[in-house]
Amino acid sequence: MFLCLPNGCRPYSATCYVSVVDIEAPKTRAQALAQDIERMISQRGLTEGDSLGTMDTWRDQTGYARSTVSEAMRLMIDRGSVEIRPGRGGGIFVAARNPVVRLRHTLLTVHGEPSTVADAISIREALESLVDTDAARYRTKQDITDLKVYLKKLTAATGDADGFMRANWALHERIAQITPNTMLRAVYTSMTSVISDLSDRAEQDESEADPHYLERRVEIHADLVEAIIAGDVDAAAAAVVRHSE
Repeated sequence: MFLCLPNGCRPYSATCYVSVVDIEAPKTRAQALAQDIERMISQRGLTEGDSLGTMDTWRDQTGYARSTVSEAMRLMIDRGSVEIRPGRGGGIFVAARNPVVRLRHTLLTVHGEPSTVADAISIREALESLVDTDAARYRTKQDITDLKVYLKKLTAATGDADGFMRANWALHERIAQITPNTMLRAVYTSMTSVISDLSDRAEQDESEADPHYLERRVEIHADLVEAIIAGDVDAAAAAVVRHSE
């Protein structure tokens, strides 16, 4: 199924459709619709006050029952993604700027409950040592090649806080793929997905401005990757400690 904003865009235009298949299987149709609309808002760069049509628009477009569309809107209102304005000229609109989650020297602007992102960060960091030391034990030649590529991408992103953060997440997801512990890998990568999917952008905290912060983070990750490549479990554990500081 595909969704198109009710703004008069041409039928079947590649620029106005977002596929639901990219979203992890939700429990209900309402959750699927809410997630798809939120992803569309992010992908199209919609901002506060932009119109998303009406409840009738979405019922007609999706074919969903009134109760399904209403529940999807309720979910998005609860998460702070949209707001409903009554009266003439009313309808569904993109809500005000999303909450912020602080992560060291970085501020993550998120959609949804900020506590969800904060909890996912805490769980991921608690698993970091297990994931990284397993990577040092079990890395293969292909893993080594891939980690060098991901580290290079991270290094190249130091001029952009948001790009750096996403390159960071990608590197850690690739590291997590190495462990043979399927449950560890699944929990860790799912937490990374939650953080990434609910984060609209990342920016450095101006109140803690440090022009060399990202460069130091690259050095820490370079030490971690070097330890994994060398198969040095102790060095990997030490890098995790520095990574968490």
